[in-house]
Amino acid sequence: MNTSELLIDAYSRIQEEVHGVVEGLDDKELATRPSGTANSIAWLIWHLTRIQDDHLADAGGYEQVLTADGWHERLGLPFDAADTGYGHTSDQVAQVQVSGELLLGYYDAVHARTLEYLKTITDDELDRIVDRRWNPPVTLGVRLVSVIGDDLEHAGQAAYVKGLLS
Repeated sequence: MNTSELLIDAYSRIQEEVHGVVEGLDDKELATRPSGTANSIAWLIWHLTRIQDDHLADAGGYEQVLTADGWHERLGLPFDAADTGYGHTSDQVAQVQVSGELLLGYYDAVHARTLEYLKTITDDELDRIVDRRWNPPVTLGVRLVSVIGDDLEHAGQAAYVKGLLS
């Protein structure tokens, strides 16, 4: 297994988790917020998808799927296209009212674009600096692993919320 194949496997596991959480839930269940203020499944899945779309597009030098493929309009959320959900207030979390079909459509489109990009990754590229705003600067390898960790954390949170619903 090479680096590209390893990363593809890791990102494909995120897709499995996302589908496992979203499938079978209706719009009301997706928007349910434990204790009335916690993150909903819809927000968690939208957010992890936005992070993956934003961070990998930046690292790979391509346009985000959100804007390139019209998902910003299709999702119909009241946020700027650059918004990833980071730092959202409780009121903003409540605004993420999206069907499972749309959530999975957007996630799967991001996943497909992610796989296209990951197929091009070589070992030598992993040390390339992709974000100089941090000290030390963030390499491509660190960014890719960071997104995996963040996405799996949020998918796990969404699975927990789904468990609370049953």
